Amino acid sequence: MQERLQKYLAKAGLASRRQAEQLILRGEVSVNGQVAHLGMKIDPEHDIVNWLGQTVVAQQEKLYFMVNKPKGVVTTAKDTHGRPTVLDLLPADGPRVYPIGRLDIDTEGLLLLTNDGDFAYALTHPKFEVVKTYYAFVKGQPAPEQLRRMAKGLLLEDGPTAPAHVRLLNQGQKGSLLAISIHEGRNRQVKRMCNAIGHPVLGLQRVTFGSLELGDLPLGHWRSLEVTEVAELKQQAGMKE
Repeated sequence: MQERLQKYLAKAGLASRRQAEQLILRGEVSVNGQVAHLGMKIDPEHDIVNWLGQTVVAQQEKLYFMVNKPKGVVTTAKDTHGRPTVLDLLPADGPRVYPIGRLDIDTEGLLLLTNDGDFAYALTHPKFEVVKTYYAFVKGQPAPEQLRRMAKGLLLEDGPTAPAHVRLLNQGQKGSLLAISIHEGRNRQVKRMCNAIGHPVLGLQRVTFGSLELGDLPLGHWRSLEVTEVAELKQQAGMKE
């Protein structure tokens, strides 16, 4: 049975579907010795797929990990500046996986990694509206009206934000702790939302991804997801088993 090349690459754990499309566009992928093109379909049982000269074989076992990313760790497979990456938190001889979405280098907390391209695609696609919750420690003491503005939606440079759920958890002389839940995945969105109400973020941690909670997983550690946790996330992302 034929399938699209980018889907095959995602199933092999090489990249997400969107990232696989970029690999194809850059001419890094070949099928049966010929440079592949976007939209191409292959027969996995008969065609030979290569990426940068290495044969790509679709993996059978799908893996799902959660890490508690520390600050100073980048959400990439490799870093040209030599900084530690989230893959460095996993066993060196472990299977190839890649992060679902990203967290900024100075943001810590819950990050998912997988070799299941369809799973990664569904959890990051805007139409499925999977909610993520962040603890944001912000400068100053936001007024109730400012928090209502944030919850209703703010106009940022790339357009208005969708409604969010915002709670004030604690206030003190050094700042305020907010819980902010959003389903969008724009670049640095929580930080920009806080800047928009005049209370910049001093510290940021992601604590939930859909129904999955960070819990007591120590900083810099990882664990495999339970079967029930994966099933719940798939259901929330509209995936069919």
